Amino acid sequence: MKLVPSICLTFLFGVSMATSYGQTSQEYDYLYANLPFDMSAVKRPVFQANQLSICEFGGAGDGATLNTAAFAKAMKALSEKGGGTLNVPFGVWLTGPIEFRSNINLHLEKGALIIFTPDFDAYPLVKTIFEGAETYRCQSPISGRNLENIAITGEGVINGSGDAWRPLKKMKVPDSQWNSLVKSGGLVSNSDYWFPTVKSLRGYNLMTNPSWNVPNREMAKAQWDSIKDFLRPVMVNLIQCKNVLLDGILFENSPCWTLHPLLCENVIIDHVTVKNPAYAQNSDGVDLESCKNALVVNSTFDVGDDGICLKSGRDAEGRRRGIPTENVLVDNCKVFKGHGGFVVGSEMSGGVRNISVTNCEFLGTDVGLRFKSTRGRGGVVENIYINHISMYNILTDSFLFDLFYGGKSASEALEDGDETPAEDKIPPVTEETPVFRNIFVQNIISRNARRAMYFNGLPEMNIKNIHVNDAYLSARFGGELSESDGVTFEHLTIVPEEGPALLLTNVKAFSLSGFTYPDTLSQAISIKGEKTRQIRINQPVNPDKIKIQSKKIAREVTVAH
Repeated sequence: MKLVPSICLTFLFGVSMATSYGQTSQEYDYLYANLPFDMSAVKRPVFQANQLSICEFGGAGDGATLNTAAFAKAMKALSEKGGGTLNVPFGVWLTGPIEFRSNINLHLEKGALIIFTPDFDAYPLVKTIFEGAETYRCQSPISGRNLENIAITGEGVINGSGDAWRPLKKMKVPDSQWNSLVKSGGLVSNSDYWFPTVKSLRGYNLMTNPSWNVPNREMAKAQWDSIKDFLRPVMVNLIQCKNVLLDGILFENSPCWTLHPLLCENVIIDHVTVKNPAYAQNSDGVDLESCKNALVVNSTFDVGDDGICLKSGRDAEGRRRGIPTENVLVDNCKVFKGHGGFVVGSEMSGGVRNISVTNCEFLGTDVGLRFKSTRGRGGVVENIYINHISMYNILTDSFLFDLFYGGKSASEALEDGDETPAEDKIPPVTEETPVFRNIFVQNIISRNARRAMYFNGLPEMNIKNIHVNDAYLSARFGGELSESDGVTFEHLTIVPEEGPALLLTNVKAFSLSGFTYPDTLSQAISIKGEKTRQIRINQPVNPDKIKIQSKKIAREVTVAH
């Protein structure tokens, strides 16, 4: 027990206390150069000079003492001083939920590890928003609502004890890991899905749509309590907060989504690492939902679901809220494992607009650039600008529009053979019809994908005005476009191992210039679909390399000589 006081004394007398994190206003100026939309500059929050240590409130960094009360007392005391920095020194700090207050910077010194207790009883049910819908979830390990000027900074680690919460699909792990987990306790459903508790399994069985994690029915409190363990918390949940900074921290082992700013304004995520197991269900890296003016820069994500994701509510609830995610700059980020590198959707019913994504690398994700939605969402996604993206070993598509998203990852949908359902009747366009338009992509390179790209729009609402310039894509299969209108490709190289380099189905107002493909291909371009219109190939192509389904379609194709 003598170790903890010595840690605290080292902090109090041996560490500089001058950490304000109020950087110069020019720090991120480079991000706004030549930005194709107007956006106010986002600045780091500045904090009072007050400094307190968790040690001053009975905190013990021995990995055994529960520090929930110490964090609450420290937050309260610092708030009463007008705010400042709450320092967490070297040590292992076990705790229950931490509730933020305005004007506080939670600063983890080098070697500090905050680990959240795996005791489910420490996390009461609270009303919140998850997967775009109002619902109840267990209280987040870190949370704040209606706050201003808050930060989590430093060189430490925050661990959410997610392995205690998450169910596990047998297909995602080696047999040895599965067998070990089953022997440890819990329950197995249908021989291939493990749940940590009876309440967790009961919640899963209650879902009318197992692809979602939000009960879609009114329930009495007793019924919510009966499935409490299934309602895994988001690790960092900040709602309606202004001036938010996350800097330098490693966030790991989240029970569910990791970082979830919701209805926030002026958000900076800088030099952050998010690491969750590749098999971790719903373990998104960052989900910006209905946020305005945000930076996600110099950060790394290695997760079991989407890496960097933009959302704005789901279906009717999202449309009623009507608050888009807008003015977001993503720069110099890396995504390793995950369902998508940069992702929009599928909960985008309030819209997403004015987004810049630059200088990023996606290494081993299921999809590189992933845009997803489905009928019923509504919402408009527009004015997305993507530049300088490198991708390697993409499991499915380097660049994907999926307007038939059904809740599965791209790899799971591929394995199950349900990428696009057959349709007998096309519905009319309504407020429930999602819209994707005005998306500009340039300078992308992808090697070793399954498919170069897949644009899969809705028949009643094509994806529109998509521009791709200066791209090199090598894959097993080429690019496939369907139900797309106003797509322009310039200086595009596609190197498939088999099949045509480009397959166009029911595509309108398509323009292709500077197209390069291997001479060894028997087909460079295949064109079909009775709704195909105005196909312009603005360069000479050997007629033998172009396959056109019918004479009617051939009249819609113009090839330069």
